[in-house]
Amino acid sequence: MQKLNLEKLRKMFAAAAADITAAEKELSALDAVCGDGDHGTAIKGAICAANEALAGGGDLKGALFDAGFASMSHSNGSTSTLFGSLLMGISDGIDAGAEELDADQVAKAFAKGLESVEANTGARVGDKTLMDALIPAVEAMKGKADVAELFNAAAAAAAAGAESTVGLKAKYGRARNLGDKSVGSKDAGATSDAMIFAAFAREFSKQ
Repeated sequence: MQKLNLEKLRKMFAAAAADITAAEKELSALDAVCGDGDHGTAIKGAICAANEALAGGGDLKGALFDAGFASMSHSNGSTSTLFGSLLMGISDGIDAGAEELDADQVAKAFAKGLESVEANTGARVGDKTLMDALIPAVEAMKGKADVAELFNAAAAAAAAGAESTVGLKAKYGRARNLGDKSVGSKDAGATSDAMIFAAFAREFSKQ
């Protein structure tokens, strides 16, 4: 039964950064329907900065803190702030010196990450934001027997959450000004979150 270690984490982030980079234009086009049309560029910058920072980390806790700080320093508005706070929060949930994490430890670390994001936004499930994917993903991690199962469950929950935003009316950001006109399109932030969790699950399951 595999546990999450720094080597696996680096591969997961590299895969997610590659997927987001490939989908940059798609994500920005999705964001253009209701927002500023820059989400693809913003999340690409944030996750690529985090990916680069992970390469230099010496342990899980320190590497994730550095990744979060790098993401937050990338200056891509709320995207960088929220993604960076997620990673730094996950770092806070990991014991100093830990070399690997079991499923329960991963779930608790991501729960701390979610708490950190919640401290930076009032958005919750149903508000047509990234939280529609992130909250279900973190909730789905609880009680899983192994880390592979945990990330698979998180990826499935995030995908369903992102899909649910099609029928929602935006309550945050520029999109909230559109009112009912924001219904009918998928939220870009939730979509990119789902893509990241999908990459994490796919890469972790590789031997």
